[in-house]
Amino acid sequence: MTSEKTLLLEHLDEVQRSLLWKVEGLTDDALRRPMTPTGTNLIGIVKHLTGITHGYLVEAFGQERDEDRLTSELDEELFHGLDMWATPEESTDELVAAYRRACAAGARTIEELDLDATGNHHTGNPVTLREMVLTVLLDTTRHTGHADVVRELTDGRVGARPGDPMSPDDEEYLRMYRARITGEIDRDTWMAYVKSLPDYDPSAWPEFLARVRPGSQSQAESGSAGFPSPDSTSE
Repeated sequence: MTSEKTLLLEHLDEVQRSLLWKVEGLTDDALRRPMTPTGTNLIGIVKHLTGITHGYLVEAFGQERDEDRLTSELDEELFHGLDMWATPEESTDELVAAYRRACAAGARTIEELDLDATGNHHTGNPVTLREMVLTVLLDTTRHTGHADVVRELTDGRVGARPGDPMSPDDEEYLRMYRARITGEIDRDTWMAYVKSLPDYDPSAWPEFLARVRPGSQSQAESGSAGFPSPDSTSE
């Protein structure tokens, strides 16, 4: 069985690599551009998570910090959003590189210390490494989700990684999918389209049901296997 520490390291590394992929291949302007009314921008997400990763996984446990302390960390504006965007003096390339180093430093802390090791949060409260890993994992996952949306709005890139099968980029598929969501087409039309695709595997759904809901294969075509019908009531 995979150890708790290994699982935490793997999940954190996966989402960190996903975020780094989200900022690849864009111009400086695209990385800085606010894409929501609240100002969410890609390089700001990276900058914020650099501070979080270093602060919670490196400094909190007395680990040596490299040259990546940002001048903005000594500015009161930090309390008012300065960590969520890049100033004109800050290089986007350098901010991404700093995040890579922060991720590596955080991973070293996790590898070297026990998950029950104690450190000091910036509030002065004692914390365990386990608490801080979970905090950084939660914050990184949340903001990488923001980056997913911002990158899609920027140039259409989708998915957690190159070739992600869970995020098709076929325009016709996406048009049909949106039509299903809005009710422009019904289930029968949608499923007929899906089954016409070259990579459709007719065995995938029955095999899935056999694994997770044994005995439900007979309902595979209904789309309601293992679930109560809309007309059913509970006693």
